[in-house]
Amino acid sequence: MPRISINGVQHDIDADPQMPLLWALRDILGLTGTKFGCGVGACGACTVHVDGAAVRSCMTTLADAHGHAVVTIEGLSPDGSHPLQRAWEDHTVPQCGFCQPGQIMQAASLLKQTPRPTDQQIVDAMVGNLCRCGTYMRIRQAIKSAAESV
Repeated sequence: MPRISINGVQHDIDADPQMPLLWALRDILGLTGTKFGCGVGACGACTVHVDGAAVRSCMTTLADAHGHAVVTIEGLSPDGSHPLQRAWEDHTVPQCGFCQPGQIMQAASLLKQTPRPTDQQIVDAMVGNLCRCGTYMRIRQAIKSAAESV
């Protein structure tokens, strides 16, 4: 039975170890902030952190996550006070909002690795996260704003 720390809480997940982490988060644990987009790791809607690194939870199995620390959008900052969450609001980034949890988690990983990213570093880090609404310029502005506030 996979044992995974999710948002700081240990969980023994009674499910097939080959189940995608995404489905365990959403269907077993009720953490629905992580979204299903494409199911093949191409859109980024399901991005979470595993041991601090951004990963696609649709492509990460429970066996892969066993013994690791997973953080979802709900665990990034439960009260919405993370600098990226504040910047997202300040720059009115979301339109439909579907991709935004994955976008924020990818950006949080970037800022952890590169606290003061250049525009090109932001583009390179965010390229795999798709936004149907096309808010890419506001996403970039919000990331730069969050980087300046840290």
